[in-house]
Amino acid sequence: MSVQAILGEKGCQVVTATRDATVKDACRLLHANHIGAVVIVDSERRIEGIFTERDVVAAISGRGEDSLEEPLAKAMWRNVYCCGRDTSVNTLMDMMNKHKARHLPVESNGRLAGIVSIGDAVRHHIRAIEYEAEYIRSYIAS
Repeated sequence: MSVQAILGEKGCQVVTATRDATVKDACRLLHANHIGAVVIVDSERRIEGIFTERDVVAAISGRGEDSLEEPLAKAMWRNVYCCGRDTSVNTLMDMMNKHKARHLPVESNGRLAGIVSIGDAVRHHIRAIEYEAEYIRSYIAS
């Protein structure tokens, strides 16, 4: 199973912002869309960074409430770990664990192609295990 299977189920829609948007703008996007991360892209959808709930906490605890008016370029995480559509779910989960990342943008030809969360990966993994268990039960019963 691969990231493509996850995207096939959930879609490729990603909430994005530009580096000039403010931290407050990104917080509104996170809240309005019930998500944990916004991907920062340029005009050609090349990934420039990611801004997560953790970054909100870091900005406010480090620079106070004035940080809400700062551009995302100052608060976003620039070293973005990405995966591809052909990345296996097991590799995806290993990457998320290794980098302590709860969201990984999906990159294709240098551009944003989707995003997967740890919840997406776990749901998909559990579903695959349940399918395999059902197949084994069916095989034994026949």
